[in-house]
Amino acid sequence: MSEIRIYENMANNLVFTSNNPQKIHEQLALVGVRFEQWQTQSTVQAGDSSEHVMAAYQADIDRLISEDGYQTVDVISLTADHPQKDELRQKFLSEHTHSEDEVRFFVAGQGLFSLHIGERVYEVLCTAGDLISVPANTPHWFDMGPNPAFVAIRFFNNPDGWVAHFTGSDIAEHYNRLTA
Repeated sequence: MSEIRIYENMANNLVFTSNNPQKIHEQLALVGVRFEQWQTQSTVQAGDSSEHVMAAYQADIDRLISEDGYQTVDVISLTADHPQKDELRQKFLSEHTHSEDEVRFFVAGQGLFSLHIGERVYEVLCTAGDLISVPANTPHWFDMGPNPAFVAIRFFNNPDGWVAHFTGSDIAEHYNRLTA
């Protein structure tokens, strides 16, 4: 189940929490973050090939490309037995920004996006059916957990795909991590 937790000034100062999709949408919209829930296809699961995932969601992919002009689309599909899971997890755990929006549609499984906006940190547990778009230049980090089992379609305006600019801050170390 999707969830949002909002902290102010420090990790132990929780000011808002909800697992209601409408409340999640409303809170994120206030800071310019897009959050939507889409229908998922039961034929897709963690570990599936990119081709299978893209074929299952081609109509949704085409619609988003048409609406927002994305140039590159790919799929990240990880399972707990992936040989590079620890390396990949570490890559996303440090606070970073992108020069473009970071758009993810979770087809299966879950991941924890943490957005550092002003004096607040917005932890958003995304699950199957969630689409999140983190605005360009927003400091954030992502945790897929120690035993990932998720599939996400990623949309990019940059033809090079995922390009991070790390902030050097240790803020991410003070907030929640997925444990499963």
